[in-house]
Amino acid sequence: MRRAVRVLAAPLLLLPLAAGHERAPAPAPRMIDMIIAGGQVIDGTGAPARVAEIGVNGDRILYVGERPEGVIARRTILARGLTVTPGFIDPHTHSGADARAPETARRQLANHLLQGVTSIVIGNDGGGDTDISGLFARLAANPTGPNVASFVGFGEIRLKVVGTRDRPPAGVEVRRMQLLTRRAMCDGALGLSAGLYYAPQSFAKTNEVALLARIAARHGGIYETHLRDEGSSSIGLIPAIDEAIAIARIGKLPLHIAHIKALGADVQGMAPKVIAHIRAAQKTGVKITADQYPWEASSTSLAAALVPRWAQDGGAPAMVENLKSLAPRLRTGMAEQLRIRGGANAILLVRGPHQGKRLDALAAQWKLDPLDAAARILIADPGTSIASFNMTERDIDAFAREPWVVTSSDATNGHPRRMGSFARGWRLFVRDKKLMTPERFVQRSSGQTAAILGLPDRGILAPGKFADIAILDSADYSERATYDRPDEPSAGVRYVLVNGHLAVDKGRLTGTLAGRPLPKPRQPEWNCPA
Repeated sequence: MRRAVRVLAAPLLLLPLAAGHERAPAPAPRMIDMIIAGGQVIDGTGAPARVAEIGVNGDRILYVGERPEGVIARRTILARGLTVTPGFIDPHTHSGADARAPETARRQLANHLLQGVTSIVIGNDGGGDTDISGLFARLAANPTGPNVASFVGFGEIRLKVVGTRDRPPAGVEVRRMQLLTRRAMCDGALGLSAGLYYAPQSFAKTNEVALLARIAARHGGIYETHLRDEGSSSIGLIPAIDEAIAIARIGKLPLHIAHIKALGADVQGMAPKVIAHIRAAQKTGVKITADQYPWEASSTSLAAALVPRWAQDGGAPAMVENLKSLAPRLRTGMAEQLRIRGGANAILLVRGPHQGKRLDALAAQWKLDPLDAAARILIADPGTSIASFNMTERDIDAFAREPWVVTSSDATNGHPRRMGSFARGWRLFVRDKKLMTPERFVQRSSGQTAAILGLPDRGILAPGKFADIAILDSADYSERATYDRPDEPSAGVRYVLVNGHLAVDKGRLTGTLAGRPLPKPRQPEWNCPA
């Protein structure tokens, strides 16, 4: 038998340094604001997750990975077992009223922060402010919880110049609309948004919108649209997509389809056809992206859902007069829209004195036909909001799988999507159904969205980027809001940084309003007035 031989290490001899080779002094400690240590980092690019350290100083990320020698921090967050992501970016919200509110509690926009959302977009569906400079000045003077970017709205421009009537703009009016678009783009709008589904925007023809989209294109913008029809309420879903593509072609700018869906009884199951149609257009060179929220119910006004556009010519006062008589033509048109929506039981009132009640239940309570009940509600409150259950899980999942679709909320009061869309997307698409990897969900909720919108230095965890960071418990991150309790905050968000400041600390809001206005950076070639 051979005997094992132990090899003993020789003792380490400390020899004096030769002359001229003195040991360099240790660097003086460098104090930074924060270190996030031990977390599973998903950086927003689609790259695989990795355990890494992140250093934050001021409003920027100093490093991701190995800590530079001598760096120490005022605070260290131990993120072991948690997921560290870029702050999410919501490209489609209706949070403008909260962002402009005098109350700091509203401007905190807790519904977004408690989902890890650090930047939001307002001015969607054609409702964007025409005075972008004034908007951003107000936001700078009265800060918000998350950062805020904005579109300029085709609807607001048309309303200011043409009004509520169903007529084309005169030549001088078109030029005025173009000047308003140019001014807004020079002042930092992301692009032109439209909501051709809604009156009076619905009165505009394709070329009228394209003339303004062309101005947005010259200033680096995109065309973001609520399609003229998301189902079969007017021209049809595929023709509405074709109209949006035509506007993008004429305008020579990217197209972004808001809250993509197949809405209503006649188009449920059509997602594969819609996807194929968009892919074909993309192959011809049109840049097309979209966003979506992961809920079966949409939300809009009761008037938009049921009242034909011709009956809204002249605005709310004219519509109310039409509803008071409810002539056979109007009744027939409303009956058809109610059929498309799935009937009176599919309509849930989400605000006002009838909040939480279905249209069929109210009709039964009042002993009225559902159409007469709807007319009664609208005469009392023309702006009544609803949720309507008219989408299928199969279509939602099909759109979610597409690489050109990103996450949004379409946040509106009374619908759980306001409080839980990103958290629900993670729970459904990543954890429960495994439709996508965590890396893909983070990418479609941060870095990809920033690239679509043209927001530099946001949406990615990398040195030099703004320190918008979310730290999540990936096993707990989920929505708690429901249709019955739409205001419940989401679970699982442990920390949120906005521009390097803690907005959420150990799951609790800090009250810090560190959000900034996010104007699209002006370029010299735009020839904007000083």
